[in-house]
Amino acid sequence: MHFYRPLGPIGALTFDLDDTLYDNRPVILRTEQESMRFLQQYHPRLSAMQSADFLQLRQALRQAEPEIYHDVTEWRRRAIEQALINVGVTRQEALLGAARAMAEFARWRSRIAVPEETHHTLKALAAKWPLVAITNGNADPEKCGLGHYFAFVLRAGPDGRAKPYSDMYRLAAARLDMAPGRLLHVGDDLTTDVAGAVRSGLQACWINLRGGNLMHISDSRLVPHLEISALASLTALI
Repeated sequence: MHFYRPLGPIGALTFDLDDTLYDNRPVILRTEQESMRFLQQYHPRLSAMQSADFLQLRQALRQAEPEIYHDVTEWRRRAIEQALINVGVTRQEALLGAARAMAEFARWRSRIAVPEETHHTLKALAAKWPLVAITNGNADPEKCGLGHYFAFVLRAGPDGRAKPYSDMYRLAAARLDMAPGRLLHVGDDLTTDVAGAVRSGLQACWINLRGGNLMHISDSRLVPHLEISALASLTALI
């Protein structure tokens, strides 16, 4: 544990999910593969579709509607809907197909391997402070066995713009009825988590799981209050 700024009193902890509480890479890779397979099998005219084609659809949608990136779930659903419309199905059929594809996506997205260390750490922290999840992504803590640790979960899109925008940080403080400075946000991303939290008035903890050097990382815009290399280190604050 390394301190860069004085750490003030803590009234609650907020957490990023992906790549903070678990390694997100294996599950998202498998989910993308299975989701593409589902689309290829769903309609004959999508049988040759590849991930690069779907990425182009997403990029075109964001170009047309820049703010859609704040809600990754809706962004994906709309891209699937457009893929189906492009092969000639009716809008109603496209809506149905997109809903089915998103259900398949959610099924695979929830198969997250959560380390025991994460469970032990969150259980210990939750006994002392309210915990809140703040995510730009579409993982569901309830479905992967983490939901009961959190007082509530905030998601980009339904609950405001994506981090590093302040929307969800400020909403967390408001719902907890605490000054932002009493919240300690924990996350792996130096831009969305650290800079976003600090600029929103929160304290920030960078979880450095890949041996990065804060002084030599290009996106190190604002230093966190503290840095840890293992989630369990947070129990030292109790």
